[in-house]
Amino acid sequence: MRHLKHRHQLGLKKEHRAAVIATLAASLLEHGRIRTTLAKAKALRPFVERIITLAKKAESVTAERAVAYRRLALARVRDKGAVARLFNDRVSEFKDRSGGYTRIYKLGPRIGDAAEMAVIELIEASDEGYRASRRRSRKKKGSAPPAADASEAPAAGASAAEDASEEDADAGSKQDDSVETVAVTPDSEDVADEAEPGENVTEEVASGEDVDSDGKGKKDS
Repeated sequence: MRHLKHRHQLGLKKEHRAAVIATLAASLLEHGRIRTTLAKAKALRPFVERIITLAKKAESVTAERAVAYRRLALARVRDKGAVARLFNDRVSEFKDRSGGYTRIYKLGPRIGDAAEMAVIELIEASDEGYRASRRRSRKKKGSAPPAADASEAPAAGASAAEDASEEDADAGSKQDDSVETVAVTPDSEDVADEAEPGENVTEEVASGEDVDSDGKGKKDS
């Protein structure tokens, strides 16, 4: 049955479609990167990846079998130069890659007929791919924190409390010193006023003694 096989028709007949895909594959293997419509790029991807698989198989078999794989690729691609470059040079780039030899970038609509354009390229051997999404690396909201963090939290809180208490003690001592200096200053002035000799004279007068010019007291006559 032919269910789900009507894909990548490109609006062309079988012979025309095979010729177009073969030409695109030859250009991609030759240059490593081409620009075409998005529909043609999606149709080219599975085709060219099968050709690359044939080249990888030819590396691990006998010479006679390798020639057979090369002829299969040549019958599909229809370009001796592109097939020779793939089997001789580019196959080493895909040695450690088990699949996904191409990558497609969307470019947006083309001016004129608004056809969706794309770039398809061969992935280099040094390409590590995209980085993992950050959403996958986030922890679940309901997960409990590790024991190490829980033990460190009280210690951090205790140290913070000690620092706060030390700062309060320093601030209190500085405030007491300032209060004492302010309180001592007027007391010293009062003491100086009380120590003046005029007060001794008033005390003697109150006792009933006269004071002459020499400062000696006389009794009342």
